[in-house]
Amino acid sequence: TSDIVFKRAFSREGSEDILKALLEAILDKPIQEVVVKNPELPRNLYDSKAGVLDVKVGIDKNIICDIEMQVQDLKNIDKRSTYYMATLESNEIKKGEDYREIKNVIVINLLNFEFYKRNSYHNIAHMKFEKTKENEYVDMGYTEEEEIATSDLEMHFIEIPKFEKKNPEAKTKLEQWLWLLAGREDKLEMAKKENKEKKKAMDIINEMSMDEKEWELYMSRQRAILEYNTGMRDAREEGIKEGIKEGIEEGAKIEKLKKKKNMLKEG
Repeated sequence: TSDIVFKRAFSREGSEDILKALLEAILDKPIQEVVVKNPELPRNLYDSKAGVLDVKVGIDKNIICDIEMQVQDLKNIDKRSTYYMATLESNEIKKGEDYREIKNVIVINLLNFEFYKRNSYHNIAHMKFEKTKENEYVDMGYTEEEEIATSDLEMHFIEIPKFEKKNPEAKTKLEQWLWLLAGREDKLEMAKKENKEKKKAMDIINEMSMDEKEWELYMSRQRAILEYNTGMRDAREEGIKEGIKEGIEEGAKIEKLKKKKNMLKEG
């Protein structure tokens, strides 16, 4: 579940087949072609914000997809996912093009934490209509109303800890991929024999772990995240201390004012 290992393993040249197999498992549909739009690592990988690693993929020429491995809960994955979707959508339509040329947008969030209060490890969200209000009902003869406002937008949230809590056998393709991402090779002995893409993915990850440059890249990324988390924690603690200090000072001022008011009442 390291974001840099995920990015390096699934976006590098020659890994298109394993990326395609992963996406087929998540989206539950056949895919003809995938094209990675951002194979390079971002420049701000080691900056104060620890950077964001994602994989942008073109799917069958009519879908643009963003996949992110989110390793820490920043309490904003819902907002971030909406932002990614809006950005991808706006970037797809160029000036002068027809709105009908806009591609479908899918955002996939692989989360190494629990986020939603839902009884599923794989939640799929669409832009849906609310239930028809009684006072706004018009009898148009529809026995079933449409529920999806647009099929162009789709978000996936896969919470790996929930998946591990369920602890399924690696029978489906999605289960096999999620056990791979969770680092449970013991769950994948049969899958390796049955599925060449999963075996290739495991071989790539093992190869990366033995490559000195890749290992240093991984360790540098981990240090950047650690420093970011430490900085955020220190800033929070400093803010709390400052807030307590200000609160005490403000409380003392209020207490003095109360005493003065009482003295004035008593003449």
